Amino acid sequence: MWVKICGIKDVATADAVGALRPDAIGLNFYQPSPRSVTLPVAAEIVRRLPTAVEPIGLFVNHTLPQLREMIETLGLKTIQLHGDEPPELVAQLPSVQVIRAFRVGEAGLAEMAAYLKACERRGRLPDFCLVDARVDGQYGGTGHTAPWDLLSREYHQEWPPLILAGGLTPANVAAAIASVHPWGVDVAGGVESSPAVKDLGLVREFIRNSYAGNAPAN
Repeated sequence: MWVKICGIKDVATADAVGALRPDAIGLNFYQPSPRSVTLPVAAEIVRRLPTAVEPIGLFVNHTLPQLREMIETLGLKTIQLHGDEPPELVAQLPSVQVIRAFRVGEAGLAEMAAYLKACERRGRLPDFCLVDARVDGQYGGTGHTAPWDLLSREYHQEWPPLILAGGLTPANVAAAIASVHPWGVDVAGGVESSPAVKDLGLVREFIRNSYAGNAPAN
């Protein structure tokens, strides 16, 4: 099970979370978010991270030149597109792995299926699909859970590996893994003591409970 702790915005927290050895941390460059990080701080975080912990840049509706500049500056190998980025943009990023986020509600996965078909026509599928809860007017970080039963029934095995997000906590992540059988899990608010403030005890418990779920990766 792959585990990402998202929304790391300062060096001290990055050092402490990195020492707990998740597989990845998320650096959020969406400025309206309370979890957003500045480029200089992100560069210092990346410099200090253990090699076993991958930094992943999270972007919302950034332009291709902006993305390329940030990727080069930080040496990112993986980025997460969490906005309204079109399939054409995914195809224009061959040098990095792309996690494409989708906001899913009870209406189902038809929108995701259409997006992936459009990516396929352009010769480049995302490397991973991250599924978050759909909340109108918000790009993520809402604390709402994605529809686990729907994902378990309808997520196609031939699609990119699934990363489950949305409302995950140390208390429910094992149940989520058992229900959905994702390739990985992603958490931000579920391991915070207050908005954008990570609780290291919760982070440690989330990582432990995620690995204890023993769900096979897709």
